[in-house]
Amino acid sequence: MPDDGRRTVTPPSPPPSHPPSMPPNASSAPVGPPVRVGEVRVLDGPNLYFTRPAIKVSLHLPGYVQLSKDEALDVADRVGLRSARPGGAGTALRQRFVMRLTRTVMRRLASGIGAGRHGVKVRAGATPADVVVAFPWADRTRGRMAGEQLGEVLLALLSDGGQARRAIEAAAETILDAPEGSGPALVAPAVPVVSVTGTNGKTTTTRLLAHMCMTAGMTTAWSSTDGVVVMGRTVQAGDYSGPAGAQAVLATPGLDVGILETARGGLLLKGMGVTVNDVSVVTNVSADHLGLQGIDTLDQLAEVKAIITTVTRPGGWVVLNGEDPRVWAMRARAKAKPWAFTLDPDSPALWESLNSGGRGITVLEGEIVVLSPNGDPDRLVKVVDVPMTMSGLSRHNVANALAGTAAALGLGVPRAAVVEGLRTFSPDPVHNWGRLNTYSLPLPSGGSATVIMDMAHNEAGLEALLEVARGLTAPGGYVRLALGCAGDRPDEAIAGMGELAGRGADEVVIKGTAHYLRGRAPEELADLLRAGLARAGVLGVPELDTEVESLAHLAAHAVDGDTVAVMCHSERVEVDGWVRARGGRVDDARAIRCKVVTARGEHELEGEIAGVWSLEDPTARVEAARRLLAAGPGDARLLHEYAATLDAAGREAEAIGLYERALAAGLREPHRHRGQLQLAACLRSGGRLDEALGLLDAVSSARPGNAAALILRALVLADLGQDRRAVGDLIRALLEASADPDTQHYRDTLARYAAELAPEPARPLA
Repeated sequence: MPDDGRRTVTPPSPPPSHPPSMPPNASSAPVGPPVRVGEVRVLDGPNLYFTRPAIKVSLHLPGYVQLSKDEALDVADRVGLRSARPGGAGTALRQRFVMRLTRTVMRRLASGIGAGRHGVKVRAGATPADVVVAFPWADRTRGRMAGEQLGEVLLALLSDGGQARRAIEAAAETILDAPEGSGPALVAPAVPVVSVTGTNGKTTTTRLLAHMCMTAGMTTAWSSTDGVVVMGRTVQAGDYSGPAGAQAVLATPGLDVGILETARGGLLLKGMGVTVNDVSVVTNVSADHLGLQGIDTLDQLAEVKAIITTVTRPGGWVVLNGEDPRVWAMRARAKAKPWAFTLDPDSPALWESLNSGGRGITVLEGEIVVLSPNGDPDRLVKVVDVPMTMSGLSRHNVANALAGTAAALGLGVPRAAVVEGLRTFSPDPVHNWGRLNTYSLPLPSGGSATVIMDMAHNEAGLEALLEVARGLTAPGGYVRLALGCAGDRPDEAIAGMGELAGRGADEVVIKGTAHYLRGRAPEELADLLRAGLARAGVLGVPELDTEVESLAHLAAHAVDGDTVAVMCHSERVEVDGWVRARGGRVDDARAIRCKVVTARGEHELEGEIAGVWSLEDPTARVEAARRLLAAGPGDARLLHEYAATLDAAGREAEAIGLYERALAAGLREPHRHRGQLQLAACLRSGGRLDEALGLLDAVSSARPGNAAALILRALVLADLGQDRRAVGDLIRALLEASADPDTQHYRDTLARYAAELAPEPARPLA
């Protein structure tokens, strides 16, 4: 059997002639052995307990928890535990007593094998009967044996008259008789190393930092949840976010810098893969995988993430999220200097960092700036010029950019290479595979939809994905989401993701996650997601077997300007291929920026357009708009603005054709209905009254409360000799626009007059 660093041991029950003492309510006592060693785990590197290799022993001690007070005091006396206060059976106080007792026994056992005053740390487990013991080791075999023998000693002490000295001597002899084992296989880095951890953003920050290092001409290797990569080429695929990834990275020939994504699982199950790092980065701490390996709360998870900061060289940097209190608190245990990153330039963390001799990085007036204690802000680059931020839309990627930049500068990467790296690292399949990869997908009905493929895997990731999806969706468009997650999360966390999806998306399907069920039945996972969706009022959500099927289903419903977001975990290659096979293309930075400004109802040349209308001379305005259009002759918005300048200059006849071209080119809201109104006004001026009336009827139908459309329609009707209908329209326009109290008081009566004058069906105004 391969050595995975752990062993599960169940010591034999004590002989019937020496039963463990039990309290009067023994009938309610737990069934099973009074002492059980649940696991002996070998941690090869810095870990939750020590900054060096350690043995972790998980103990289940119901026999001690159920002792009477007198019996507990007797055991304490036999092991030399003074001033003991065992508390009542089964209480939290008893658990603390058992923890002290266990620490004392382990120290005596270490002394018995000649280890001297051995460091021992003890923690409470999930129940009063559960205790975790940890101690450093130098010999793998004997260290593991010591963990097993701890259970034997504790079992022996429960026997009537069990002698501590005799039990410890026997255990020590067993340990010393074991053959010598290997020592720790820790890697002492010969090159600068950066460790990156956090709940979200680890992989993106790792890749960005590697890109900056390569931009500087450094031979760079990194490990992550996707594999081991050397200079952009994957040499080992799979999850290498633990010690194996560190070893593979640092074995790279000619290496200049190693970057190690460090996940919670590796930290808990094996420890860190290196003895020390030069820079550590903690992106954030949020709910993810709680309830596993004894980590049930965010505070406990933060303690695990902080491990990488405890081994950062004193002359190095700990790059910490200043907006996350749990992360910022990690500076207290670090020997290295703090470097706070935060989107808020007024964050207290920035001043705390600077006042303690550290540095800060933030966004100031739209630029990424570095702050130092004795200098002016160093302005690196505008956020909109950093492609991974999606023109500033992706707040979590802005934070990742800050973290990666601080780490690179702290590592000594030249400033120019850092800036160039920020400008050239894109959220595409080449630079950041599977993270906010954005495509434009042509639709059979015309126009295109945006497709986002992202490995959102928890609530924070889903919130970030929905924020970006909404920010890329055209006004009036829908966000359509393929929802799914892994099964190894608490029920409430899974239901919470369903609720987030129900509140943030306009259409949802549940995608199959066959490869990530992790012990759950597929229907159980889907039911939990549906329960969360129901809390948001979303019912009848379909379930599809695969991520590709989910994408196809949503894309079939999409119309121009919609966004389809896929939480993609196992079919990234297939999803990418499906989009490309249908003419989809990866969005570059310019395409993303165009979508962002369009979603805001703006244009990427919004400033230049405003400049056109700032000109007072109508002829100058027309010429400026013509020059803008020459740079983008098929652009619907620029056609519209050129037409409007001609219109404003009294050249309505010339404007008509341009307005028509703009509408035919797909002019979007909020400019589309305005273009229709302006075109109708020009048509009226040219005597084309029936065409004008048709346009105004269309706008009034789509926007029943639009007063401008009603007024223009009234004018056209008057031109056509339909005065009574014109007056009816004007009354309705007045009712829609007026806030006068008397008008509102007589609203119903006035609306009835309007209906008498214009008998065609009208929208109720009450």
